[in-house]
Amino acid sequence: MNIHEYQAKTILREFGAPVSRGAPVLTPGEAEAAARALPGPVYVVKAQIHAGGRGKGHFIEPEAGEKGGVRIARSFQEVVEAAQAMFEHTLVTAQTGPHGRKVRRLYIEDGCDIAKEFYLSLLVDRSTSRIAFVVSTEGGMDIEEVAQHTPDKIVTFSIDPATGIEPFHGRTAAVALGLEGDQAKQMHQLVTSLYNAFVAKDMAMLEVNPLVLTRDGRLLCLDAKVSFDPNALFKHPDVVALRDENEEDPKEIEASKYDLAYIALDGEIGCMVNGAGLAMATMDIIKLYGGSPANFLDVGGGASKEKVTHAFKIITADPQVKGILVNIFGGIMKCDVIAEGIIAAVKEVGLEVPLVVRLEGTNVEIGKKILSTSGLDLIPADDLDDAAQKIVAAVAKRTAALAQGKGAV
Repeated sequence: MNIHEYQAKTILREFGAPVSRGAPVLTPGEAEAAARALPGPVYVVKAQIHAGGRGKGHFIEPEAGEKGGVRIARSFQEVVEAAQAMFEHTLVTAQTGPHGRKVRRLYIEDGCDIAKEFYLSLLVDRSTSRIAFVVSTEGGMDIEEVAQHTPDKIVTFSIDPATGIEPFHGRTAAVALGLEGDQAKQMHQLVTSLYNAFVAKDMAMLEVNPLVLTRDGRLLCLDAKVSFDPNALFKHPDVVALRDENEEDPKEIEASKYDLAYIALDGEIGCMVNGAGLAMATMDIIKLYGGSPANFLDVGGGASKEKVTHAFKIITADPQVKGILVNIFGGIMKCDVIAEGIIAAVKEVGLEVPLVVRLEGTNVEIGKKILSTSGLDLIPADDLDDAAQKIVAAVAKRTAALAQGKGAV
């Protein structure tokens, strides 16, 4: 689960991390009052969407102007004008895709005099099962680009959970960023605050980019991006309350209601699979045979008929889907339950695209019999390789027929 920058900064402030003063606004009319509450005389108006690269982004609508989603203002009038230009307009960044995200919230923040910019993040290092810090002198840039071109400018270190943050962790970060004296002390306080916030809130990632050194010698978290471990959200109702469903795919929201692991993708073949590993393999083999998956969907090992029905309905609700591949290996999951769920869903929402079904495992013969006697126009498959080839071919055939004006096949 992701949250907005201003929400992330509120959490960091609670743990003692240094952040600028600012206020969120939900309408352009609130912008001037928010700015007047700040010291000034320089203000920053920031679009609040769940995507990075806002400052380098552009708006689809011409009336929003050519500037990106982060704008400097030197008067209350400029704050209002920036807010009016961005609000309810669609911002496109490198992370949003070409369709962009509509700006429904803004953050009015006090400006600061920047001397240097750094990069700092925390994440879970799965190779060591520890929380790791990543720091770099190349702040303000995509860390992937830094890693590719100047990997020597990235320093990483992990924290032993038995000891937590120690003074030498702060010194390691300070040395990596070339900080000394009071600034090194500030760095120790900062990494301590960030680590405590990360652990206490069960974060999955915390990125401060840029972390800045102001001309008067202060370290300041100028931006903050935070995501949380979804498996731990039950412990944090305060975090769940920060969820902005406008920033999420409606299909993913619907899937979460039924405990379905669903991620929307850009392809044309909908996938319903049980098990994350099998789902990844299914998407890979679809790509191998020239198709493209429209989603990742794991119904889980013990899904009910109702859960399968909802999963199928979510797939068919995607207008991009031109065909569906059901790939089930029944262990805990029973193939007859999958079959009954598919039939129930098709009866409710209909079936207008090719459907290939591969079943194997517990009660497989019962499941196949249920489908074969259902009257559904589906294509059975013997194994995953056969299933992938059949759905790719069926989608290609249907697309060609539609292009020639012959209708669906």
